[in-house]
Amino acid sequence: MTIREFQDFIRRKYYATDVQRGTAGTFLWFIEEVGELSSALAGDDHYNKEEEFADVFAWLCTLANINNVDLARAIEKYTVHGVDGVKD
Repeated sequence: MTIREFQDFIRRKYYATDVQRGTAGTFLWFIEEVGELSSALAGDDHYNKEEEFADVFAWLCTLANINNVDLARAIEKYTVHGVDGVKD
């Protein structure tokens, strides 16, 4: 499944609820999932890490959907245009 296909899947399944919650409420859920990922990364349970990465990505897609951002296009910043430099 491509990034665009997954984002579309999330849109079809959750958009009606997500748009009603709005960006601010959705961002709070996203941050909660990032916190759970942080906890998972500190542990040794690989399955839990995978689960939390999936949740973070799904909530990121939700945020993108309700803000009309095509993530596949957005990542062209890296894949097409190239980004110079790295963060330490």
